This record gives sequence, structure tokens and C-alpha cells, in this order.
Amino acid sequence: MGPRILVADDDPALLELMALTLRKEGMEVVTAATAGELLARLSDGPFHLVISDIYLGDATAIDLLDDIHGALPETPVILVTAQGTVETVAAATAARVFDYLAKPFALDAFVGRVQAALHPPRTDTGKAPEGPESMIVGNHPAIVEIYKAVARVAPLVVPVLVRGETGTGKELVARALHRYGAAPEGPFVALNCGAIPDTLLESELFGHRRGAFTGADRDHRGAIEEAAGGTLLLDEVGELPPLLQVKLLRFLQESEVRPLGSNAAFHVTTRVVAATNRDLRRAAVDGVIREDFYYRLAAYEIVIPPLRQRVSDIPLLVDHFWRRLQEDLGEPRLAGPSPATLDVLQGYAWPGNVRELENLLQRAAVDLGSLSDAAAVRRLLQVVGEPEAPAAAVEPGIGDDLTLEELEQRHIEAVLRRTGGNRTRAAQILGIERKSLYRKARRLGIDLDPEQSA
Repeated sequence: MGPRILVADDDPALLELMALTLRKEGMEVVTAATAGELLARLSDGPFHLVISDIYLGDATAIDLLDDIHGALPETPVILVTAQGTVETVAAATAARVFDYLAKPFALDAFVGRVQAALHPPRTDTGKAPEGPESMIVGNHPAIVEIYKAVARVAPLVVPVLVRGETGTGKELVARALHRYGAAPEGPFVALNCGAIPDTLLESELFGHRRGAFTGADRDHRGAIEEAAGGTLLLDEVGELPPLLQVKLLRFLQESEVRPLGSNAAFHVTTRVVAATNRDLRRAAVDGVIREDFYYRLAAYEIVIPPLRQRVSDIPLLVDHFWRRLQEDLGEPRLAGPSPATLDVLQGYAWPGNVRELENLLQRAAVDLGSLSDAAAVRRLLQVVGEPEAPAAAVEPGIGDDLTLEELEQRHIEAVLRRTGGNRTRAAQILGIERKSLYRKARRLGIDLDPEQSA
């Protein structure tokens, strides 16, 4: 018989699916449907692997990790959940959990992680600090990978580059790195490099001494020194001019700061996290920024996906922001979203990402006092939403020698290109139901790629 696996989940269908999948791989599987059953099954060991949903109804698997490790000290653990947060991943990582999978997952990926867990050693990263409500909201697999990346790199004193479109939550990731880093009690200082004139940036970064330049009537501590013993976030770091790239590179290499107007440098220990919406690797290849600066800055890189690539997280985000708005406005009875409203929100491309979603909900809370009316939310979105990307420069026009059918085909294809293949959003722009779009596509021979967003 193959390896013995203990699998726990309070979803009977998923529990049976995981058990059948592993048995097909030649493994012996013992199942549990509750936290109590999981604890009882531990005495039936030995087991080569424990797989458990985090939320088991009467307790969480994280609460049971001490019992699991006590009964099976050499057995790796994989946690599975549809409600992941950066806090649970950090706690799981600190408790020597081998892996953390987000539901829904592909069965081949599940089997691959199980096979990997049966062999490699685990390391103890120490106890993670407790935190408040999750800083980052989402359960999409891409977001769970970010939780895992934060848990891995936060304790390491290396610079981290966080890349993502505007509004995706780069500062939240930076704050999570700080919270779960080696010095969470230290200061967190954020400096927006793109919002400060070049003439002032050096002083803002490195500080200056009195008399260093006209108007410098007192000593000034720079952001690096302000963040000593903590974390410095350099937002829009791709906007740094070449001279400051050289000076910041020297700090990253030597951890020394020399303020403007001073002949003496001093040592500063500061964790640097840089954020950008630009592809700095491409910028380095193109000579826009120094390659040595990029490679030193991006000792570890975390890329945040845009909201349009994780639309399954929109209901969670809406719930998170709406609850906060109810508290802030003192209106606990604000009606939440209807299914039709969620369809509207999930069908929009969100060029401004999570920040745009939050702004829309704030406006809806004030102007509508509710999210129940999908038509009203759609109208508000048309008023306050960021403009979509323009259509291609050359589109079919009335003057082209096209039949009406050809003109319709080209127009639908153009709208699909504008929405990135999002069929729901395309149907809204065209003013038709999604079923009508499918019928037209079949009639006109338009390929609605099933891999594209729904």
C-alpha cells in the first residue's frame, strides 16, 4: 500500500473528491469531517501527510496545528481553504505548514503538491505576530500566492520590489511585509518618489544639514533615517532620476547615509520595499534605469494581478468595503449588493483596480444608500468609472464597402478587443443580453474563446 494520508474537510463532496483522487494515485486515505474527528484520527497514525481545510466548523486547523505536530511531529501538513488571508498564511508558515492551497484547485496541481509534500524537509520560521482583520482581501489563487510570498520573504532582510497597476494594493503588500518582518515594532515610512520635485528628492531621502542650500535653516532627517529600525516604502521608484539611483544603490549596498551638506556618513538599518506600476526589468534593458540599481532593488519581486484578472474576489471586496462604510457612516442598515449588482460589478473591467471599486462603493453609499438596485449602480458606474481603453485606431465605418452583417461582425469583434474578451462587459456595451451575444457570435463566426473572462 502507498503512503497513508489523513484528509479533513467539512464539505462532504470535496472530501470525497480529494480522497478518491489520492486513492487513484495508490495512496491509503483516512478521512475526517470535523475538527473533533481530525483529532480522533491522529491516534490512528502513523500518517505520511495531513491535508485539512482551515475552517472545520467547530474549530480551525490552525488552532489544531499544535495537536497535529504533537501527535505527528515529522508529518507535513497542507492547509486548504476558500477563505484565505495573509494572516492565516503567515500563521500557517510560522507553524511549519508545508503548503497552503486555495479553493478551487485543479486536481493535477493538488496531486503535485501532495507528491512534493511527501519528501522535502520543513523549516521553522518562528512565531508570527497576531494581526487584526486581514489587510489584503481575496481568495483567488493569484492572491494566495502573494500571501505565500509575503510569508516567505518578510522575515528576510532583503529589498523587495512590489509591482502592479495603480490601485492594486502595493502599499498594503508593503505593510504586510513590515508587519511580518524582523522588526514589526519599528516605523513604517512611505515616500512617493513621483510626487516630489527632483530638486527636493535627495533631501527627502537622505536628509540635509543646516546651511546645505538656500532655505535650509535647520537639520532635516530624511526618509531613510526616519525609517531606521523599520521599513521604508519607496513608491513610484521608477521615477527616481539617475543621480539618485546611484546614491540609493550605494545605500542598498553599504547601509550608509550621508545627508546633504555633511561630510560624514552614518550607518542606518532600514528594510527597503520599492513599489512601481512600471516593468523595471524592461526599463533596465532599455537603459531607462540602471541595471545594477534594478537588480539590487529587486532582490525579491512580488507582482500583484489587476482586479480584472481576479473577478472572483469582487464579492469579497464588496463585502469588506461595504461593512467598513456602514461603520464609518454609522448606517448599519445600508442594503448590500443584490446578485444582479454583483453581476454588474464583475462585468466591469476596473481600470482603476481595487481603489476604483472602493471609490465607487463610497459614492454608492452616499448617493444611493444601497447596492440593491443593479440598474442604479450601473448608471453610477458610467458616471464615476474611469474611461475604458479606446477602440483601435482603425475601426469599420459607414464608408467602408461592407455588408450590414460584416459591419456587425467587426463592431462586435472591436468591442470584445476593448474589453479584453470579457463577454459580460461586451454585452453591456452592445446593449444586448449575454445570450444574444453568444447567438450573434455563432451566426457571424466569431470565436468566443472559453479561456477569456466571462
